[in-house]
Amino acid sequence: MRYLNGMALIAAAALATLSLGACAGQKPGNTAYHDPHPLPPDTLTLPAAEIGSYGGRFVFAATSGPRTFNKLLANEQPSNDIDNLLFVGLTEFDNETQQIFPELAKFWDVSPDQLTWTWHLRRGACFSDGHPITSADVLFMFELAYDPVLHPSLQDLLKSDGKPFQVTAPDSYTVVTKLAAPHPLMAAAVGSLRIMPRHVLEPLYRKGAFASAYGVDTRPDSLVTSGPFRLRQYVPGEKVVLERNPYWIGVDAKGQRLPYLDELVFLIVPDQNTAAIKFQAGEVDAIDNVKPEDYKTYIDGAGGGGYTLHDLGASLSTNFLWFNLNRVREGHGSRRAGEPAVDPTKYRWFANREFRRAVSMAIDRDAMIRGPFHGHGLKNWSAPTVGSKQWGSHGIVGFDYEPEGAKRILDSLGWKDRDGDGVREDDRGHPIRFVIKTNADNLLRVQMLDLIKDDLAKVGIACVPASVEFNTLTTNLRDDFQYDAILLGLGSAVPPDPGMYANFLTSKGIAHYWDIKQDHPATPAEAELDRLYAEVIASSDPAKRMEPWKRIVRTLNDECFVIWLPSQKIMVPVRNRFGNVHPTVIPQRVLWNIDRVFVKQSSTRA
Repeated sequence: MRYLNGMALIAAAALATLSLGACAGQKPGNTAYHDPHPLPPDTLTLPAAEIGSYGGRFVFAATSGPRTFNKLLANEQPSNDIDNLLFVGLTEFDNETQQIFPELAKFWDVSPDQLTWTWHLRRGACFSDGHPITSADVLFMFELAYDPVLHPSLQDLLKSDGKPFQVTAPDSYTVVTKLAAPHPLMAAAVGSLRIMPRHVLEPLYRKGAFASAYGVDTRPDSLVTSGPFRLRQYVPGEKVVLERNPYWIGVDAKGQRLPYLDELVFLIVPDQNTAAIKFQAGEVDAIDNVKPEDYKTYIDGAGGGGYTLHDLGASLSTNFLWFNLNRVREGHGSRRAGEPAVDPTKYRWFANREFRRAVSMAIDRDAMIRGPFHGHGLKNWSAPTVGSKQWGSHGIVGFDYEPEGAKRILDSLGWKDRDGDGVREDDRGHPIRFVIKTNADNLLRVQMLDLIKDDLAKVGIACVPASVEFNTLTTNLRDDFQYDAILLGLGSAVPPDPGMYANFLTSKGIAHYWDIKQDHPATPAEAELDRLYAEVIASSDPAKRMEPWKRIVRTLNDECFVIWLPSQKIMVPVRNRFGNVHPTVIPQRVLWNIDRVFVKQSSTRA
């Protein structure tokens, strides 16, 4: 079976004509740009409703800055939002058509038994420094992906039947991957491995220094990229500025090299309120993190504000709470390997499934939807969320609000308020009190946490909310384990298919947050999750995959490893002065086609 350049198969969707608005204080659009390099033999023609013109900038509000420009090791949304524009893979996902298409690969062949995939690379594709992209770069990235020490989050996705692919390169423009068993998401999985420059990074890798490569302190002129953009400037806490990669293979229907924009700016702001102020002041062109309470203001202001508020429906991103069940990986001071990472008394609570169920039953999700979500929320019990009609509409509900049931569970454990202070003590006399952290820049989650505190207090559990900086939080949950519980979530996998959640569902995954990167499943339930995930990715038949997927959802909800909270209905405001804007609920919701977005010729900036 042969897969040709998928762009020929993707019809350009019509976009509504938008009224024009102005945005003051920024770089004029439609400046002259002369392509300094000849186009490669194998260009990538990207579909768009309109042929654009060169120039201008697009300013996007971000409430956190990146932690790294090393795409392979990026594990949080602020880094991935930027790194996904700096680096690309052999394939890519089109948010509009929801189809995989060839990117750095021109096409691929699949053997009849689905076990051999042969990837044919585009000739003439180059990194941002002009160095050719060849099969050696692809082989190098697979070597990094399978490195047991680096153990990037996508490692388990790049396996079939639990075994790494056998990857070879018969020539500079051909890569062959051999699988132990068919992989229904093979094209998407391979696309998740973004190609970084071997000629720059291999010497660092051989010296054991890859984990620190392409950090946020990297000089822009030394950060070599494979995607449509390269780094122009990074000012910590202020902004990230990207500019076009002059060697990018992407072109429009007239053969003009993309991107159209001179600059893409991520303006880093402290929180959602500041982002809203910047947007209303005309300093920002789009926000992808609007608080539900602000929706009405944006709806009312759209007519005269020069922007459109796009209603995208139910989010594919999740919110959930989990307790720290991690154990010390290596001995530190008085702590020995294998001991709980949290206080042993708290670990005893957190490891008790009945306690986790009681916490879930204490939380009033309907009140949460009425309150912080202002009615723009939906109960959700899995990832993918209800936003995925295929995988989120499973009909399974976890332990929902039942405070009297929560009290009965706690009573049955012998955890009672013996001193009358309103807080239960466990059967050994310890007050049930712990800290729940969340990211301070997300005001919706901060408000959710306040409600959770009140709900838990009603059943005799004391929790202390703590809002911390996002990068500190990710260090806590992945590196030092200095937390009791965390309220956070997952961004959507692309495509939003359960098979793409290996790093969350399987015991070895780096996003298996409650107990990450286990050598062996710590509980029978996690062993069952591993087994069921293998079933999910063992077939390409959705009907056969649905039953193990439902069992995964039931297991997660029965165990309450994560306590699911409502997901937001998404609306995003974007200035009308840009063409080819087509936000989708699939990430990157606003920026997924930013290489084709352009400033309309009749638009000017003061």
